[in-house]
Amino acid sequence: MTRRFPFRYLEPTFFSGLLDDPVLYLHVRPSGRGLLFDCGQIQHLAKRVLRSVDALFVSHAHMDHFMGFDTFVRNNHVSPRTFDIYGPPGLAAKTAGKLAGYDWNLTERSWCTFRVHEVFSDRTATFILPGAEGFRCRPASEEARRDRIIHRTDWCRVEAELCDHKIPSLIYRITEEPAFLIDDGKLEREGLVRGDWLRILQKRFRYAFTDQSPVPVLRRRGETVEVQEVTEVRRLYEAIRREGRPAAVGYATDIGFTDENLAKLVSLMEGVTMLVCECTFLAADLDKARLSHHLCTSDLNAIIDRLRPLFVLPMHLSKSYLGRSRLLYEELHPPAGVAILKRPEHVAPRPLLPSDVPPLL
Repeated sequence: MTRRFPFRYLEPTFFSGLLDDPVLYLHVRPSGRGLLFDCGQIQHLAKRVLRSVDALFVSHAHMDHFMGFDTFVRNNHVSPRTFDIYGPPGLAAKTAGKLAGYDWNLTERSWCTFRVHEVFSDRTATFILPGAEGFRCRPASEEARRDRIIHRTDWCRVEAELCDHKIPSLIYRITEEPAFLIDDGKLEREGLVRGDWLRILQKRFRYAFTDQSPVPVLRRRGETVEVQEVTEVRRLYEAIRREGRPAAVGYATDIGFTDENLAKLVSLMEGVTMLVCECTFLAADLDKARLSHHLCTSDLNAIIDRLRPLFVLPMHLSKSYLGRSRLLYEELHPPAGVAILKRPEHVAPRPLLPSDVPPLL
């Protein structure tokens, strides 16, 4: 039987083959917008995809995770919007450096602004790069981190942890916000009857019960149904809600298999529905993995066994295994209930040869 992703709001797409630069795109269905995780080679992404992105999350600034930012700018710089970019310490200067490599003498007031958030272990520093000013970088604010959440919408939240890749590298968890769910059994036990009042309650739920005015509910009294105003609206919902763990996606790449990294990974990713995780080397090349602070198949097996997600997407396999990528899947041994998602070696189009191009004459 084919299993389906149990996401309510998120629609994940992995725009990479097993050997391509990793690019994860999460379409947020209710908003029609998207979240992009890493941007190495992204020239194969459609313009409509790149223009739908609200926020970009960079694990670290190695070329295979950040060089495509120029493509992102090319498709969005004239848009009158503000784009949030999240990454490790130092990302604002690197972003400014890339933008400073171009001439911006024809800028217009309506051009986009990039808002770069550098995520430290204890704080977040924000920088503004307005297109109207030629993308000159200036500090905007600095706030202490009270928890792992770095970005939030009405439909999902993004959490981050700093790991070690010989430089700081961020791993991310994207969790859907709890859905409005009603348990018919609890509804009956409370003597309540379904009606339009549930739509009012759902709206209150969506806005975190900030509206404290009474809700007119339908309550059964013997053989009749009466309208009763309830003032404790949040308590009402808690009494009739159906329990359900929100679905989540974990994204982890370019981290060494150290005790500290593993502890952070397991803590952040516990209970994720789908884990998108690097697996750069086969087990026989464990020494290469340790030297470069990457993961190998035996490492990923240990992580899968610890986390037990429903789905695992291994990615970022070393190009030294070209033509032998099947060996990775042969070395992964997931426990019962965990499905390994497979990708071809390449999704991005192959480079053109002279023979592929129409002749000039």
